Amino acid sequence: MTSLRLGTRGSPLALWQAERVAAQIHAGGGGSCELVVIKTTGDRLTDVSLSTVGGKNVFVKEIEHALQQGDIDLAVHSAKDMPAELPDGLAIPAVLPREDARDAVVLPAGAAPLSELPTCELGHAFGQMPRIGSGSVRRVAQLSRAWPTARFRLIRGNVETRLRKLDTGDYDLIILAVAGLKRLGYHDRISAAVDLDTCVPAPGQGIIAIETRADDHETIGRLESLNDAPTAGALMAERAVVARLGGGCQVPIGAFAERLGDRLTLRAVVASLDGSRVLRREGTEAAADPRALGIAVAESLLEDGAGPLLEQAKAATTTDTPTP
Repeated sequence: MTSLRLGTRGSPLALWQAERVAAQIHAGGGGSCELVVIKTTGDRLTDVSLSTVGGKNVFVKEIEHALQQGDIDLAVHSAKDMPAELPDGLAIPAVLPREDARDAVVLPAGAAPLSELPTCELGHAFGQMPRIGSGSVRRVAQLSRAWPTARFRLIRGNVETRLRKLDTGDYDLIILAVAGLKRLGYHDRISAAVDLDTCVPAPGQGIIAIETRADDHETIGRLESLNDAPTAGALMAERAVVARLGGGCQVPIGAFAERLGDRLTLRAVVASLDGSRVLRREGTEAAADPRALGIAVAESLLEDGAGPLLEQAKAATTTDTPTP
């Protein structure tokens, strides 16, 4: 059995995810993997907002090109970094079980953890205008409503870089994904998890996705034992929301699906950049047709006026900060 060439970014989190997939492929009888590290546009541009340089595609396009060219056999991504529409000829045949999808509040090292969110008064701990680091317009738009006096500032870089910037005093707190912190062993840095009603996660957040060429049946067959069906269904529903809305990381869209028995429940949000308007919709359908659920929820958001909000957000995200 030939070794599979597995494409990945070179960040600590990306390598952790790639190594986890490689180990599970081996354990499932799919053979060994050779990791191929590929530097993406997103890795090179670390001081600007993603919304100004092409959105989430900047973290995957070079890897997907290598996959299309046959330089690698499979790629491992954080699903939230993937655009809603895959390039022609590529597929996601497997995903791993989802980690906690929520966002995390991270305080400087040594700070006491927060007991409640969003009811805690940040002003009591950090003054009337706490400096919050985030590179996500989705997070800023939703959390601006919970913390109206906060000053949101752009932060980029891998998890370790962001934690270092926080601990050296550049920010009063930062917002990161719970999943990434847990996977890298930073459980103790999670001061609080933000509840889903306050901040709906990015579509695919907490999910590790495996991408292959759609016609590479030999590689796909070696991944069969890895796929987690409930997570795959949730991801399909969430990605369908973004695809129908025509959005990306340059607009504030959140979507989170959860399977309960034979039903799939999906909540989604579209917001203005400053959080002054937030549209929410939720739907439940049979788990067998997740894409239809995603489209239906997206259609409801469009009926509520999501289209103009998204157009305004796209037009406004021309600076290198995540705030309007």
